[in-house]
Amino acid sequence: MNSRKPIIIVGGGLAGCEAAWQLAKRGHGVTLREMKPGTFSPAHRSPQLAELVCSNSLRSNERTSAVGLLKEELRRLDSLVMAAADATSVPAGKALAVDRTLFSAAIEKLLLSQSGIRLVREECTEIPADSHVIIATGPLTSDPLAAAIASLVGRDALYFYDAIAPIVDAATIDLSKIFRASRYDEGEGDYLNCPLDEGQYGAFRQAVLEGRQIAARPFEDEKYFEGCLPIEILARRGTDTLRFGPMKPVGLVDPRTGSEPHAVIQLRQENREGSLYNMVGFQTKLAWPEQERIFRMIPGLEQAEFLRLGSIHRNTYIHSPMLLTDTLQLRSNPDLFFAGQITGVEGYVESTAVGLLAALFMHRIRLGTPFATPPRTTALGALLHHVSRSEGKTFQPMNVNFGLFEPLGGKVRKKDRGERYMERALTDLEDWRRRSGHTP
Repeated sequence: MNSRKPIIIVGGGLAGCEAAWQLAKRGHGVTLREMKPGTFSPAHRSPQLAELVCSNSLRSNERTSAVGLLKEELRRLDSLVMAAADATSVPAGKALAVDRTLFSAAIEKLLLSQSGIRLVREECTEIPADSHVIIATGPLTSDPLAAAIASLVGRDALYFYDAIAPIVDAATIDLSKIFRASRYDEGEGDYLNCPLDEGQYGAFRQAVLEGRQIAARPFEDEKYFEGCLPIEILARRGTDTLRFGPMKPVGLVDPRTGSEPHAVIQLRQENREGSLYNMVGFQTKLAWPEQERIFRMIPGLEQAEFLRLGSIHRNTYIHSPMLLTDTLQLRSNPDLFFAGQITGVEGYVESTAVGLLAALFMHRIRLGTPFATPPRTTALGALLHHVSRSEGKTFQPMNVNFGLFEPLGGKVRKKDRGERYMERALTDLEDWRRRSGHTP
């Protein structure tokens, strides 16, 4: 690999920003291409880099969970995204949630203060030539660039659909009809819970089933990520499917009745001021007027003002195991790397992780020095293995989970599994860092 070639990163989301940060820290000049504010995807609204779209939560912060462990590994590698997330966090129980606006502002400030980074706010419609390139355009890759990628890799570049949950103005929530609690926690929790009895739940589900939806365009083949299904899809699957999904009441006791409600809709704090709340798990493709009508059937939200309603957008990703090496390089063009959700990972943290890995690999390859990829006993290695070495024709986006890790040896009690995975991963991460020279 010619170390004199310029480095271009396409996409100013979490993966692209993380990759730019890691490379610039190591002395490389980087051009970061971001199409906003000249061009916006259907889901983006802010001109800032690293905009969070679907949710403000980075999920569990417990190191004994797979995603919590991944966060810890990223912190130990001086992740830009994790530093910004920790600095702009808002209350969310055992989860790490952030103030979206402050989070994006923090990343942009830190990134642009790093010498060696040049930000070009211009849409990239073709893959740059004669450069070392990281494509980190995510699930909302623009049509021209998606077409350029498809022409390069063939029709193995696939797409599916994801949906965005609504945000409610906290001042318009009727607190007399809801209660504050986190699942299974004692005392006052971080979530606002809207309880529904059996009759209210039945009426709500029926309204969702009958609500007018935004139809897919004729050429679009709708494919959904199983972990982020629209509520109307869940409602169609059965009477109680919503109650076992985003409306699950388990572990939430209404202090006014002393028992669990029939169903619950949780609201999670969206910003530090507590003026915005996100409807947890309520991704939807219902038409906007229908959303306002139906969601105001929820106890406590009768007069709610929805500052953002749900919408649906295309998610683009490639069949990475067929196309990429285990250093995230395109097999047919080693100068081209892919990072973030376009590689087939799901979630903010996972996208960040693949961006970080792509940068570390490019750095060492440009230097021409040998190195090893992180072992599958680590969260980073497990995620990389999913992207580069998954088997079968049904490769689909995946959140990090312990099923992707190298199995634990011997018999381990279920309650001890998280602790064992964590201890092994962090030990092996430090060993890999020392052997590979990946100092933060």
